[in-house]
Amino acid sequence: MNKRKLGNTELLVSEIGFGSWQLGNTKDWKGSTDQEAIELVHKAIEMGCNFFDTAPNYAGGKSEELLGKALKGKRDEVVISTKFGHFADGTTDYDPSLLRNSVENSLRLLQTDYVDSVLLHNPPFEMLNDNSKHFEILEELKKEGKIKAYGASVDSSKEMLELINTTDSKVIEVMFNIFYQEPKKAFELAEENGVGLIVKVPLDSGWLTGKYDKNSSFKGIRSRWSPEVIRRRGELVEEIKDIKDEQTSMVHEALRFILGFSAVSTVIPGIRNMSQLESNLAATNKRMDSKQIKRYEDFYERHLAGNDLPW
Repeated sequence: MNKRKLGNTELLVSEIGFGSWQLGNTKDWKGSTDQEAIELVHKAIEMGCNFFDTAPNYAGGKSEELLGKALKGKRDEVVISTKFGHFADGTTDYDPSLLRNSVENSLRLLQTDYVDSVLLHNPPFEMLNDNSKHFEILEELKKEGKIKAYGASVDSSKEMLELINTTDSKVIEVMFNIFYQEPKKAFELAEENGVGLIVKVPLDSGWLTGKYDKNSSFKGIRSRWSPEVIRRRGELVEEIKDIKDEQTSMVHEALRFILGFSAVSTVIPGIRNMSQLESNLAATNKRMDSKQIKRYEDFYERHLAGNDLPW
């Protein structure tokens, strides 16, 4: 597994990380047993994956708990990032007075005395600058050795620029994929300022795996898409299939596109089983050339720039 620097934090992270939203999540997915989840984490480490992204609300708190069990005795082999703002009971509250207790509860569940990064979890825009009390508290936690770095999980270049220009954030998690390239506008500045980028939603919630088409129907969290959005996404998937070569899977194409940007430190597809794990991690075996990256940038400009798909 290839590794990259997480900005200027001195942390080295695997290019493909482990998105842990699905770990222990039996509400939105057919769940695995606790033991199967632990074995999945162990297998990931064995295959060279060392970056694990989680949050207090993932699987109602189960994600952090399972990671803590799985990583016991392996803490020095991995990099862990968690978040603040969304809680295990399903509530959202960004009150800065809750931040320290949230981090300390994450430390307890993860069975560690520090986490490598803590991210504000998609907070309101007005909280993404140095006037926010959050960054004062995060800096205190960093000085105490409870965290190594901090930042936020966001969705746009505007949010990224606010963080980079007004705070000492050194880690930003951002949504970015073939279908959603708007945040790329801030990549150069992030790289210049030593800010490590974690890319979330790299497979567009499953669409860039190629398993859905314009006739697909959805239940649960994915029922948010209207028939019009499903049809549009399905048509775009077909064009992607024409751009890529027949030997390359949709998953590898999607992940390699993202890794084609040097500003990106790691990409975190969700992982539910061994098959997905092995497929995701194999994406680092080959690089996407600049001409192919340009084809996807042109694809985005033609079809989506200024008219992005609703998440």
